[in-house]
Amino acid sequence: MQIRDLPYADPGMPDARSGPRFLLWLGRNQLGGQLKSLAWGLLHFGSIAVLPYLVGAAVQAVVDRSGSRLALAGGLMLLCGLAIAVGDTMLHRTAVTNWITAAARVQQLLARRTAQLGSALTRRVAAGEVVAVSTGDVEKIGWFVEAGSRFLAAALTVALVCAGLVVYQPALGVFVAVGVPVLALAVLPLLPRATRRADHQREKAGRATELASDTVAGLRVLRGIGGEELFLDRYRRASQEVRTAAVRSARMWATISAVQVLLPGLLLVAVVWQGVSLAREGRITIGELVTVYSAITMLTYPLRHFEEIAMAYSFSRPSAKRAARVLALERVTHPGGPDGDVDGDVDGEVDGDVDVEVDGDVDVETETPAGDLYDPATGLLAPAGRLTAVVCGDPDEAGRLAERLGGHAAFDGAEELPSVLLGGVALDAVPLAAARTAVLVQDKDPVLLSGTLRGLLDVPASGAVSAEEALTAAQCSDVLDALAQTSVDKAPLDAHVTERGRSLSGGQRQRLALARSLVTDAGVLVLDEPTSAVDSHTEARVADGIRELRRGRTTVVLTSSPLLLDRAERVVFLYEGEVAAVGEHRELVHSEPRYRAVVTRETDDELAPALITNHDCDIDIEETA
Repeated sequence: MQIRDLPYADPGMPDARSGPRFLLWLGRNQLGGQLKSLAWGLLHFGSIAVLPYLVGAAVQAVVDRSGSRLALAGGLMLLCGLAIAVGDTMLHRTAVTNWITAAARVQQLLARRTAQLGSALTRRVAAGEVVAVSTGDVEKIGWFVEAGSRFLAAALTVALVCAGLVVYQPALGVFVAVGVPVLALAVLPLLPRATRRADHQREKAGRATELASDTVAGLRVLRGIGGEELFLDRYRRASQEVRTAAVRSARMWATISAVQVLLPGLLLVAVVWQGVSLAREGRITIGELVTVYSAITMLTYPLRHFEEIAMAYSFSRPSAKRAARVLALERVTHPGGPDGDVDGDVDGEVDGDVDVEVDGDVDVETETPAGDLYDPATGLLAPAGRLTAVVCGDPDEAGRLAERLGGHAAFDGAEELPSVLLGGVALDAVPLAAARTAVLVQDKDPVLLSGTLRGLLDVPASGAVSAEEALTAAQCSDVLDALAQTSVDKAPLDAHVTERGRSLSGGQRQRLALARSLVTDAGVLVLDEPTSAVDSHTEARVADGIRELRRGRTTVVLTSSPLLLDRAERVVFLYEGEVAAVGEHRELVHSEPRYRAVVTRETDDELAPALITNHDCDIDIEETA
C-alpha cells in the first residue's frame, strides 16, 4: 500500500477486543510494508555494523604497511557508506509510508464507525474522547506500527554483531555479548512508571481538550451570562495540570535516555580497559582492538531503537485501547439480524383510535421496508402517507424518540427498548443502509458543512423534489438573498456557505437544514423541532410548505409549536413515555389538559383546575356506570 493509493477501498474488520490485539491486527494488515521496512532496515543497520570491521582492517593494514589491503578496505568502506545512505533513505521512506497508511486505516475505521452509530456515538462515548482518538491517538498508533519493523531490524543487527564479535575476538566478544542484553533490558524497571506518568498526562490532556471544546461551543452563551472568565480560569487550571503532568513524564523519559547513554559508555570503558590489557600482552592486535571499540560505539545507534519501541508502545497502548473501545461499539440489532428473516407479531392499541396488528415474514436483506411506523415502547403509530405531529411531555424524550425512530436501539437504564417497526419490520434488524434509505431523521441541531449551497443540497435523493422546491417550502428566500450578497457574481445555488453556516442566523441555518432534508424525498421523514429558531410568521409558512411538499409521504414532526401542530393531520401526545392522547390539535387543546399545558405553556396553578374537573368527571362516570 502506497500513500497515493489512499484511502483504502476497504479498511477491514478490526480486532477490537483489546488495545494490544488491535495493534497486532494493524501490524498484520501492514505486513507488506513491514517486510519492506525490515529489509531496508537490515541493509542500513547491517552496513553500519560491518563498518567497524572495515575500520579495524584498515588500521591493521596501516600497522602492517600493506597498501593493497588498505585500498581494499577503503573501497569496501566507500561501498558500505553508499549502502548506509541508500538504506537510511529507503528505510525512512517505507517507515513514513507505514506510519501514514496505518494512521489512515485507523481514521477510516473510526469514520466508518461514527457514520454507523450516528448521534448515538456521543451518548456512549464522550465527545472529547472521540476527538482525542481521531487526532492524536491515530498518530501514536501509526508510530508504534511503523517502529516495529525498525526495532526488529535493529534487534537482528545487534544479535549479529554480538555473534560476529564472539567469533572475531572471543576474549572481548563474550564480554560484549553478555553486556549488550543487560543494556537493552536495563530500562525495563523504569517503563511501568514512565507509562503511568504518560497515561496520567494523556488523561489530563483529554480533560483539557474536552473543556476547551465545551467552552468554545458555548462561548456566546457564556459571554451573555458573564461566565466567560469562570470557564477560562477552569481551562487555565486544566492546562497547568497538563503542563505539570507533561514535565513529570518528560523527566522519566529523560532518565531512561540518560540510562541508555550512560550504560553503553560504561561498557565501552570496560571493553577498552580490558582490550588494552590484552593488547599489551599480545593476545589481540591493534586492529582487533579498534574493531571491537568501533563495534561497541556503533551499537549505541541500533540500541536507541530499543528505547524508541518501549516509548512507542507505552504511548500507543492506551491510544489503541481507546480506539478499540470506540471501534467495538456496535449498532444494536435484534434477533433475526441483517442476514435473517424477521417475524413480528405486535398488537398495539393507541388510545382507542387505531388498532395496530403486524404479522410479518420479511426478508430484510433484499427489501427496504415501508409502511406504517410504529414504536412498541411508547405505542406511537405514524400511518403511512400522513403528517403526524408528536408532542412529548418530557423535552428530552423527543430526542431519544427521534433517534429510535431512525433505527438506533435505545436503552431505558439497563433495559433495551424494543425496536421500532416499519411496515412490520424491526428497523434495528435491517442493514443500516436500508434503514437509512427508509427513514431520514433530522436532529434538533443539524450541522451545515462549508461549501456551496448546491453542494449542501447535493444529497442522496429520489429526484422527485428539486432543490428550488425544497428551498421554497422551507422559506429560504431570505437565506438566498443573504448568500447572494456575499457572492454577487454567482448564481444563488453557487453561493458559499461558511463552516457550520456561522454567517447565517439560527433560523436561517435551521431552514437550510430543513430544505436539505426535504430534497431527499425520504419515504419516512422525522423532523425534531425543525422550526424552534424561526419567527411565528415564517413558521406558519414553513408548516404549510412541509404539509404541501410531503403530501402522500410519511412525515413525523416532533414539536410543541401550535402552528405546526395545527397543520398536522394527526397529533400524538406522549406523557411519561407512553401515548396519552391521539387526535387533532384543536380537539386535544380542549380535551386534554396536560397536552394544553405543554403546548400553551400553562403553569401548574393554571393547569390544576382543569385536572381536578377532569378527574371529577371520571369519578362521576364510573359511579354512574
